[in-house]
Amino acid sequence: MTLAILIFIGGLLQWSVLIASALVPLKLDWRSAFAPMPRLLRQMFWTYGAYVVMAIVFNGVVCVFASSELATTRLGRIVCAYILVFWAARLALQAVFDSKPYYTHWFWRAGDWALTLLFAVLTVIFTIATFRLL
Repeated sequence: MTLAILIFIGGLLQWSVLIASALVPLKLDWRSAFAPMPRLLRQMFWTYGAYVVMAIVFNGVVCVFASSELATTRLGRIVCAYILVFWAARLALQAVFDSKPYYTHWFWRAGDWALTLLFAVLTVIFTIATFRLL
C-alpha cells in the first residue's frame, strides 16, 4: 500500500467520524442541557462544535483530494502533522471523558469502542504519513 492510498483512506475514515458527531447533540440532549446556560455560552458551545465539524470535513477533503501531494511534499508532511496532533489529542481525550452514564444500550458502548479504535487508527495513519514510515 502506498502512502498516498493510506492518506486517502484516512480521509474517508475522518468523514466517518461525522456520523457519530451528528448523534452527539441528540444523545446528550444538548437543547435541554444547555437551556439553563446564558445565551452567549450556548452560542459559543454550538460555534465550537461547528468548528470541530468543519475541521474534520476539511481534513477529509484535503486527504481525499490531495493525498498524493500530502504523501510527497514538505507542506503535505506539515499538514499530516497537524492532522496527527488533532487525532492524537482526540484519542487522549477519549480516555478521560466520562461517557459511561450514556451507555443505556449495547449499541452506545459498541459505538464508543468503535470511535476509540477509529481515533487510534487515524493517529497511526497520520503518524506514518508525518514521519514517512512507508
